[in-house]
Amino acid sequence: MALSNIKRVKSSEIELKDRLVSIQRVAKVTKGGRTFSFSAIVVVGDENGIVGFGLGKAKEVTEAITKGIDDAKKNLVKVPIIKGTVPHEQYGKFSGGSVLIKPAVDGTGVLAGGAMRAVLESAGIKDVLAKSLGSSNPHNVVKATIDALANMRDAYTVAQHRGVDLNKVFNG
Repeated sequence: MALSNIKRVKSSEIELKDRLVSIQRVAKVTKGGRTFSFSAIVVVGDENGIVGFGLGKAKEVTEAITKGIDDAKKNLVKVPIIKGTVPHEQYGKFSGGSVLIKPAVDGTGVLAGGAMRAVLESAGIKDVLAKSLGSSNPHNVVKATIDALANMRDAYTVAQHRGVDLNKVFNG
């Protein structure tokens, strides 16, 4: 992830909705038997360009989800959204998971599966074409999707970064 493009956001100022991506039951075997614990991947977002993910682990499901939400609120990222879709095509990669996100015309909807859908809908993206290319592990897919969204830049950001007029970005 390129750290220069990521815009951190304070969670106290916005109303966030949480979405549970997956829960896993993990068993630790000891001489006294099996000890079960749970891990939960949670995505939070305000459905207006801000999204984050978190991982919570605990002995009970509700505790794991609560910890995941708290962790997700610490990792919020601002995503550029133009007319309900993403500004340009973008690849994202994390470990074995890689994703492709493309802009779509109005009325297309969110064409993405599983973990990617949760991230994109929490970010507030209405129309998008997305494909998970590598691992289907929800941890890697969520992190790869956040990586792709965090590296997106709209024309205003590009113009500001280059120090030129917005018209020059489009017309050369």
